[in-house]
Amino acid sequence: MRVWPGRPYPLGATWDGAGVNFAIFSEHATQVELCLFDSVDAEAESQRIRLPEQTDFVWHGYLPDVEPAQLYGYRIHGPYDPKAGHRFNPNKIVLDPYAKAIGRDVKWDDSLFGYKVGQDDLSFDDRNNAAVCPLGAVLDTAFTWGDDRPPRIPWHKTLIYEAHVRGITMRHPDIPEDRRGTYSSIASEPFVNHLLSLGVTAVELMPVHFHLNDRHLVERGQTNYWGYNTLGFFAPHLAYASNHSPRKSVQEFKMMVRALHAAGIEVILDVVYNHTCEGNQMGPTLSFRGVDNASYYRLADDKRYYTDFTGCGNTLNMIHPRVLQFIMDSLRYWITEMHVDGFRFDLASTLARELHEVNRLGAFFDIIHQDPIISQVKLIAEPWDVGPGGYQVGNFPVLWTEWNGKYRDTMRRFWKGDGGLASEFATRLAGSSDLYQEDGRKPYASINFITCHDGFPLQDLVSYDHKHNEANGENNRDGADDNNSWNCGAEGPTEDQNIIALRERQKRNLIATLLFSEGVPMILGGDELSHSQQGNNNAYCQDNELTWVNWELDERQKGFLEFVRKCARIWREQPVLQRRKFFLGRSIRGSEIKDISWFSPDGTEMSDQAWNAPYVRCLGVRFAGDVMNEVDERGEAIVGDTLLLLLNAHWEEIPFTLPATKPEHVWEVLIDTADAELPLWMCRGGDKYPLFGRSLALLRTTEPGEAGREMTAVQIEMLRREARRANQPVANDPPLVR
Repeated sequence: MRVWPGRPYPLGATWDGAGVNFAIFSEHATQVELCLFDSVDAEAESQRIRLPEQTDFVWHGYLPDVEPAQLYGYRIHGPYDPKAGHRFNPNKIVLDPYAKAIGRDVKWDDSLFGYKVGQDDLSFDDRNNAAVCPLGAVLDTAFTWGDDRPPRIPWHKTLIYEAHVRGITMRHPDIPEDRRGTYSSIASEPFVNHLLSLGVTAVELMPVHFHLNDRHLVERGQTNYWGYNTLGFFAPHLAYASNHSPRKSVQEFKMMVRALHAAGIEVILDVVYNHTCEGNQMGPTLSFRGVDNASYYRLADDKRYYTDFTGCGNTLNMIHPRVLQFIMDSLRYWITEMHVDGFRFDLASTLARELHEVNRLGAFFDIIHQDPIISQVKLIAEPWDVGPGGYQVGNFPVLWTEWNGKYRDTMRRFWKGDGGLASEFATRLAGSSDLYQEDGRKPYASINFITCHDGFPLQDLVSYDHKHNEANGENNRDGADDNNSWNCGAEGPTEDQNIIALRERQKRNLIATLLFSEGVPMILGGDELSHSQQGNNNAYCQDNELTWVNWELDERQKGFLEFVRKCARIWREQPVLQRRKFFLGRSIRGSEIKDISWFSPDGTEMSDQAWNAPYVRCLGVRFAGDVMNEVDERGEAIVGDTLLLLLNAHWEEIPFTLPATKPEHVWEVLIDTADAELPLWMCRGGDKYPLFGRSLALLRTTEPGEAGREMTAVQIEMLRREARRANQPVANDPPLVR
């Protein structure tokens, strides 16, 4: 095997059409050996080649006789001195951190650990792991993208759909069984059409970087289903490919992106750059630990141990320039080579920790802001970690949006009936200006969500007071204890029609509030299909029908799906719900109407007393569509409908006096969560609208004759009663002391 000096850049295994350049960083290594394998079943390497050159701590060599699909790993020589932070063990073949394709997954065995299992981590294990170690594969990156272009959907017009590749498609009856749970299933016509029917503009995929199934999970028949356990930061996860060959798995991912782009849908990846799958000092030696433990990881004062801001055993060392380069190289690769449109950063506060405190102006953000590629895609922070001061909602810099945990908590509490939230609720509904306005960001900096993968799905949020995680095998100790959920009168499944009806109404309230709030809405994939996890709020290890979404819907579930589609259509058609600027709360350009106004049920504007009263659970908000003070892409003034959103989290019906309209206008009812399938009707300003207990209504101004028939409050109530008699009886739920 011929070996030439090669180049120190780019890192990884790079095929140039004539041979392969291998380059790997290790500051503290004394020797690096490249190991080549003939097949995935090989129990030992067929070639062991010492890399001949070292440049700036990068070991490199060029092999003109190596071609794409070659399986490889490294043996890294250096000191095994855990107390000094070094854990080199050349008996262990380790995965290239820059591997762009995975040729073989881990096969769990004690030989994967650098120390002797059963003893402490200061011991040294000299067994060869060649038969069971993960292997990279040399990749020919050529792919025909054709006329693929990034959709570049503006943030204020973005609707995000969070989904798990397997979970969202494993039970889809219209997708061939051999394609379910794969990248190709996400690109399939049935699934793409479903996304389009919801008005989705971006799919946020839970981790698709190559990740590890923890040994303890595998041994009890489970997997790390969520995937927040990354091993390969450049390679797509093999299990989500219908063909597990290295090249075809990468091509399938690219085909998925190309198909979604053709439908006008962006691809956002949930990425985990805060830690790796190697865990704490008792974890395996699979890649980074064996390549250069002291460089890749943040070590404690006692360098035998790891600083852990993630709760996962370790934290990547953001202070080291080569680790920063590694993350930036990975991000750029997924943008330029895989054509993804953005990233959601798991536990992003960890990335902002330069020494110990979270620093919003840290090197990580500085580098991203000046990067001409990364700075131009969608950047979403999960703005917390488990370390001190880690809850940083509202504190990320310009260019960044954030999962707004305060929005989630406030909306859940309001609709389950907690009082004293009027002011907080209004602030969140209007775009959370208290969090994002002062630092120059816009309403779309707030990623609004009611549910996400972590916690109850929407159906369970209204069906369970407590978590039920026994299936995870941890005696129900895992998962959050405080979910701001309410079971509506019974824990879990019930045949009580009144409780079922109340749960459906609560689901409609929550999803409508989400889509009618300022900011970027994010729907948890499966919520629109009424998916339940049977009360499990931490289904990270459940790769089964507990997490696989059921697409065979009954009439009730079909009705809710149509309701979600209707709300999404209204969101898409109403410019006042897609604002790029915060409301001013005052008249604009001499108009007598404020751009936003808040009302009490008696039709008067909210007073200071009402804002602060602990009993207030009912309020209204008018979004003035004719005084938006915004322009479109061509500089033309944006004018839309004026909307009135009425919200009643109280358990009893409240007559809501409608604000006055222009003389030539009436209020047309677009949505009423108490009667989702009733025909449209119209009301006059000054009329008392019968706002059902625990319900929401959305109205718009229009001219008489453009909508349904004009009705009085008495006529509306009669129509409701007829509808309830025609279906199952639905009582206005009795007062509850909460």
